[in-house]
Amino acid sequence: MPKAGIHPDYHLTNVKCACGNQFETRSTHKGDIVVEICSACHPFFTGKQKLIDTAGRVERFRRKFAKSDAGKAETAKTETK
Repeated sequence: MPKAGIHPDYHLTNVKCACGNQFETRSTHKGDIVVEICSACHPFFTGKQKLIDTAGRVERFRRKFAKSDAGKAETAKTETK
């Protein structure tokens, strides 16, 4: 049994999203909570999340710095001769 007087009071609170979704939860916040995005409309939870093409970025990075690496290798060869 928790000690009396040291825990916050939890009240039933209505959470309203901009998409129109509403649900009830318990919170120490008094009054309603209004949010911009919830689990019903967030792309991660709805499966509509767009995947970023990281492979394309990596290839661009490698092409960009391959030229400088090749130049460094040629300079190192000429300096050692």
